[in-house]
Amino acid sequence: MARLEIPLIETERLVLRGRRMEDFPAFAAMWAEEAVVRLIGGKPLTREQAWGKFSRETGDWALLGFGFWLVVEKATGAIVGDVGFSDFKRDIEPPLDGLLEFGWVLAGAAQGKGYATEAARAALNWAEANVPGRRKVCIINETNARSMRVAEKCGFREAWRATYRGEPVIVFERA
Repeated sequence: MARLEIPLIETERLVLRGRRMEDFPAFAAMWAEEAVVRLIGGKPLTREQAWGKFSRETGDWALLGFGFWLVVEKATGAIVGDVGFSDFKRDIEPPLDGLLEFGWVLAGAAQGKGYATEAARAALNWAEANVPGRRKVCIINETNARSMRVAEKCGFREAWRATYRGEPVIVFERA
């Protein structure tokens, strides 16, 4: 079976890499944490839902030429997050069609260490070199102050407000 080569990115403390089958238990555990999903969807993912996300994010690379990386802590080898780009085909007004949607998530134990900003900057640098000219946006729950700070540190600014799945969100765009 042929494997798609997902770019490997290293930062001072992190490795951003593609998924492996043995990563799924840690990925599913992260997405099942209430602290992780509270402001991004609101409900922990079931094992089945986590598998759908895990496989979809891998498939994005083959279909779109970009996608999400697992974030691995160099010091421990632990999977501590998920960062990258997609086209989620969201039912949101105004639509995000043609825009490069950026996102990140960190396991509860990895939050507050600066990993989100470190991983986000690395992924954005990759996108600037490999997907040039695409407008980059991210959607953040209006009460998620931590993610707003990460977005702002990475050059995103509030572009407009919208409602997504009944929740108020802010769409940020990178200048």
